Amino acid sequence: MDVFDVAGLLAVAGAAGWIDAVVGGGGLILIPALLLAFPQLPPAVALGTNKATAIAGTTVAAVTYVRRTKLPRSVALPAALLAVPAAGFGALSASMVPKDWFRPVVMALLVAVAVFVSLRPSFGAVEGADVVSRRRRMMVIALAGCGIGFYDGVFGPGTGTFLILAFTGLLSLEFLQSSAMAKVVNVGTNLGALSVFAAQGHVLWTLAGGMAVCNIAGAALGARTALSRGSGFVRGVLLVAVSGMVVKLAFDQFG
Repeated sequence: MDVFDVAGLLAVAGAAGWIDAVVGGGGLILIPALLLAFPQLPPAVALGTNKATAIAGTTVAAVTYVRRTKLPRSVALPAALLAVPAAGFGALSASMVPKDWFRPVVMALLVAVAVFVSLRPSFGAVEGADVVSRRRRMMVIALAGCGIGFYDGVFGPGTGTFLILAFTGLLSLEFLQSSAMAKVVNVGTNLGALSVFAAQGHVLWTLAGGMAVCNIAGAALGARTALSRGSGFVRGVLLVAVSGMVVKLAFDQFG
């Protein structure tokens, strides 16, 4: 590898860790960076190396959030456990599902999310989780663990963002709490998908190890920044990240 490619990937891994810790979506910059540095790299290897990198930063961010926020662990932990096999099954199915099926739907959802969050200033600003029914909590566990977990394994872009929106919208949590819960579940999705990619030999372990160190640094900084600045900051970064994801997916679909 060229030393400049290595330096660039390490820098991108750090930036991806910061973005992922705050609102999710780090893979949208790390995976293209890997494919740019290695034009002949099979997509499965890029995905596997990304997961091996991301799980390190996600775990650090999750631990940081759990220590410093109040979050419904009765939802986060079961969802994370369900996400492991769901994401693993998604990764096994990845080669059989055309990515072109996902992109238009995901773009439409992200645009709708951006409009909704922009027009509802109170969304994600006030906590109301105490009034949520047990049935609603069980539905959220299934959606986050099985539904979004499978999505992360089979496709992946915006997984953390979708988790944040699910927790905010369905559990009436603040954005900061939702981001904390998203990181816990994201550890499960990354673990499930990584297990499959590793078993298939689709991970560049030496490169992933170096990027993981930078990803951890970025994730730790991102989590601390979000915790210190609160839900308003997370909301702003969320809107920027969603806009960036829409542009990236549109370029992949139509470019």
